[in-house]
Amino acid sequence: MGFPAAKTTHHFHLYQDGGAIEVEANDPKDTASRDQIRMHLSHIASMFAEGNFNAPMFIHATNPPGVPTMVRLHSEIRYRFEETASGGRVRIATQNAQALDAVHAFLLFQIIEHQTGDPATVAQAPQD
Repeated sequence: MGFPAAKTTHHFHLYQDGGAIEVEANDPKDTASRDQIRMHLSHIASMFAEGNFNAPMFIHATNPPGVPTMVRLHSEIRYRFEETASGGRVRIATQNAQALDAVHAFLLFQIIEHQTGDPATVAQAPQD
């Protein structure tokens, strides 16, 4: 990932139109981790937009649920990197019902794999 997992916190959110992957440096003064997070998530957003999901497969040593559909429907899904105060997020959005189900399956897998404790329920997306 390019940043130390022990110095960061992952969160995965399911929204009515998709979801989000968020990573924050645990110490707000840790600008090195913050910058590495931003570089990594920006790269992930670009890769996902191209239909390239090699990173999650490499990290988890398996093809996460939803990925085959996300690859097939990558043009129906928007991936946008956003900076946060201590890191960043990849906002994922779609209006395609099949792609939405795939995004939710992918994010649920991430919640379980990373043991984040994030809710497995779909919420309304925060206003941009």
